[in-house]
Amino acid sequence: MINPITAKITPQLLKAFMPKGMNITIAEPTALDSWVQFFKNVPQLGIIVLMVIFSGIMANEFSRGTLINMLTKGLPRSIVIFSKFSMAATVWTFSYALCSVVTYLYTEFFWGSNGISNIPLSLFSLWLFGILILAMIMLSGVLFNSSYGGLLFTGGFVVVLMLINIVPGLQKYNPISLASRNMALLTNEIAASDFLLPISISIITAILALGFAIALFNKKQV
Repeated sequence: MINPITAKITPQLLKAFMPKGMNITIAEPTALDSWVQFFKNVPQLGIIVLMVIFSGIMANEFSRGTLINMLTKGLPRSIVIFSKFSMAATVWTFSYALCSVVTYLYTEFFWGSNGISNIPLSLFSLWLFGILILAMIMLSGVLFNSSYGGLLFTGGFVVVLMLINIVPGLQKYNPISLASRNMALLTNEIAASDFLLPISISIITAILALGFAIALFNKKQV
């Protein structure tokens, strides 16, 4: 809810707290400013919260030994991974959809979205990056028996993507683009086709991460 509201009231707050006698021209907020807030808050805060909440999704099971009874009764280990991932993905999807819809409705109410391009693709891209993060969390949960290890592994993965993004020639392949270049997509600074490669690579990476998680879990002693 704070995304469009922040964009709407920020100029008024600046004017209210401005020292007497000082005049600064402040541009009127637009729908684009609302989406700026959205694509700043969700990657910076939302993804971090997502990592923290689900970092112990497998580690807690190992520490409590709650999987032993189910596995000894024949529950396939792949089902454990898929069910955990599906639950986390559902929570992420619902939360993200709720945030997106509220932002969209408030933005439409205040300004409308005329002149803004590729909103669905930009929203989908950031959602997919969250799915990729969840897949890496599942892999890290099998690799480490502590939520801290999983959190560090997933955080390290994001840091590596940021470092790769320093190389200009690799930016068009980098999944981090799905969470960092959304505004450039909305303003047509980049074409929608530029997101096809990072979207494809993100999907493949997520599938591989889940595949490795299942393979390692099948060999892991619980």
